[in-house]
Amino acid sequence: MSTISVWTPIVDENDRSRAENVAPFSTAGTALFQDYRVAYLSRQVSLVGHREVMRGRANFGIFGDGKELAQIALAKAFQPGDWRSGYYRDQTWMLALGITTPAQIFAQLYGHADVVAEPASAGRSMISHYATRLLDEQGAWRPQCNAYNSPMDISATAGQMPRLVGLAYASRLYREIEALH
Repeated sequence: MSTISVWTPIVDENDRSRAENVAPFSTAGTALFQDYRVAYLSRQVSLVGHREVMRGRANFGIFGDGKELAQIALAKAFQPGDWRSGYYRDQTWMLALGITTPAQIFAQLYGHADVVAEPASAGRSMISHYATRLLDEQGAWRPQCNAYNSPMDISATAGQMPRLVGLAYASRLYREIEALH
């Protein structure tokens, strides 16, 4: 990403106390700009997805519009090694973490059966049900401590709660029992 400078006009030709160019955005400003881009992208994906469903190009669609700001905050707090037990409106969160892309969201929408195009379920799950791959191409476990982890979402209201309790308990056991490391 290139450095962004904000141009500020000089009010008085004799007053040189104001610089013509304000210093580039700080790291926080750049992060804020990136967060805005992710939120905007997520909203656009939702709008196009709704349109595709309304025009009959997709059978069913459910998206994460309206939750962008909270989901950006969740993405900031989520660390590698953490486990998510989410729900179908986590679109912005998954985009911010890089777990999904707009192309993968639309592959889910159209039920694409290729695991490369739609890695969450290869077209076997409802749209907006995100998951990360726990096994590599050879069938061996991937190291979950270095990755963002997400088991497949559940459609039923509050269905993610029992799984969340189980994940929390497993996390506690992992920290307490050295043999699990």
